[in-house]
Amino acid sequence: MKKAIYSFIYYRLLGWKTNVTVTNYDKCVICAAPHTTNLDLFIGKLFYGALGRKTSFMMKKEWFFFPLGLFFKAVGGIPVDRSRKTSLVDQMVKHFNECKKFHLAITPEGTRKANPNWKKGFYYIALKAQVPIVLIGIDYSKKMISATKAIMPSGDIDKDMREIKLYFKDFQGKHPENFALGEI
Repeated sequence: MKKAIYSFIYYRLLGWKTNVTVTNYDKCVICAAPHTTNLDLFIGKLFYGALGRKTSFMMKKEWFFFPLGLFFKAVGGIPVDRSRKTSLVDQMVKHFNECKKFHLAITPEGTRKANPNWKKGFYYIALKAQVPIVLIGIDYSKKMISATKAIMPSGDIDKDMREIKLYFKDFQGKHPENFALGEI
């Protein structure tokens, strides 16, 4: 029933399309880009729900106030206290180890503004949890979300990040001026 609702909204009401060729892994880190608007969360959740899949995402704990906190938790939000001394990577790896199925979506830019210095936490989480990174590109110009590539982190972060960034070079965010690949 949920899948039907997500599909109706995503495909029929909003007119978006999908291009998905990647395996539906039990566990993976989803690297989603470009992230140029808060709408990306909404569109991305509809996309993944329309596929019949469930995803989680990390958000600043400050957003988890009543009543928004209830909503964010219900749709897969994981509150993150970035001021804590514990490793965020280790927290997420622990979650991967405890769950039978877990898809964690992360936007590598770490902001909705142009940031050529992508955060690498998503990479280290996948590397340490030994799970693939599924690349999901959002293209507002075509109203399409694509998931056509997955990589298993090799430990050579420079090589892997280059491959990841090259995947996203042709996707256009809602606000293209807010997306930067940086040095490739």
